[in-house]
Amino acid sequence: MREVAAAAGVSRQTVSRVLNDHPSIRPDTRERVLAAMAELNFRPNRAARMLTTARSRTIGVLAASASSLFGPASSLDAVENAAREAGYFVTVAHVSGPEVAAVEAALDHLMAQAVEGIVVIAPQQRVQDAMAAVSLQVPSVTLHGAGLAGDDGVFVDQVEGARLATRHLLATGHRRIAHLCGPGDWSETRARRDGFLEEIAAGGEDVTGIVSREGDWTAESGAAIGAELLADPELTAIFSSNDQMALGVLHAAREAGRRVPEDLAVVGFDDIPEAAYFAPPLTTVKQDFAELGRRCVARLVERIEGVGAVGGGGGAGSATGSATDSAAAPVPPQLVVRASA
Repeated sequence: MREVAAAAGVSRQTVSRVLNDHPSIRPDTRERVLAAMAELNFRPNRAARMLTTARSRTIGVLAASASSLFGPASSLDAVENAAREAGYFVTVAHVSGPEVAAVEAALDHLMAQAVEGIVVIAPQQRVQDAMAAVSLQVPSVTLHGAGLAGDDGVFVDQVEGARLATRHLLATGHRRIAHLCGPGDWSETRARRDGFLEEIAAGGEDVTGIVSREGDWTAESGAAIGAELLADPELTAIFSSNDQMALGVLHAAREAGRRVPEDLAVVGFDDIPEAAYFAPPLTTVKQDFAELGRRCVARLVERIEGVGAVGGGGGAGSATGSATDSAAAPVPPQLVVRASA
């Protein structure tokens, strides 16, 4: 810091204030200090800063889903990017199982790293139940779910996304439509099924909605369940709870001699990067994970700063009356229309 101060022609205290985003620093001074840092390849020593400020500026992420799944992986990436923009580090702990002991072990790992708040990416009900039995000593925000009763998480409006997909199929003339469900333990699965059924009910007496058995988010399960659904010769459309299972449906349709979209319309959910390159390109529902991460981190940082301002500890509910919480509207989904429907 002394070398940076000398290079920028300022005091060491000014360098410290720039590092800590102090509002009293003039913009031109800040730019001069930042330029000196870049020229000298200066990086603040995290351990030293913790000793000086008694703050780690670290957010923990409790992850309870396979990192290979698009939704959880995209959520984690969005949180990391948003935290970095907010000036926070991120450390991740994966839950090894749904038991309370496994959740406690992951939380202990995070607390040992002096995290100031925790983001919970745990869409499975069994993990949410385990979390409810654990007492947190820092603020937390959940990034999952669908805004169902009692859900305090930051989420994409899953019900509306499913309604958009189903409404599109109805608008293009389909009257016998199946929904390929995801795992029943996931809150997103339940919300997407509910949205499908709500839109089917609003479609009129001549509309029939069929709910499949549960898949496991993979193309393999989508192909197997899709083959079962396609045994119904009157079925003309399938709305899949995610894009990977929709890929399996496209395979099953090809095996059954059903052309897409001429004989069968297929809609997915998520808009994975490969969806535009399926054969045919997949109509799907896009989730804005970047916005999800920004809102999640903004809410958590507000709770961290709010708790710190009053000198208290406490859990996720310690900060009250916040502007972020009062405006915690769901992130809207977007229907992306391509050739499969």
